[in-house]
Amino acid sequence: MRANFSSTLDELAKQKYLLVARRGKISHAIVNLDFLEDLLALSNKKYLTSIRKAREEYKRGNTLSHEHVFGEL
Repeated sequence: MRANFSSTLDELAKQKYLLVARRGKISHAIVNLDFLEDLLALSNKKYLTSIRKAREEYKRGNTLSHEHVFGEL
């Protein structure tokens, strides 16, 4: 994976997660950001509520401009 990290990330775009084995034993996972958000939502009701609220605000067009959030860079 170290030598082909870019390819690994490309593969991750197709899947929700990749399992990483070290010395033949699965020890880690690399997850797609959307999938991670789903996992967090399942385990944290406050997070789920905040995501739902943000999506509703976005649908209503209640957004902030880049300049408003970050100012002039």
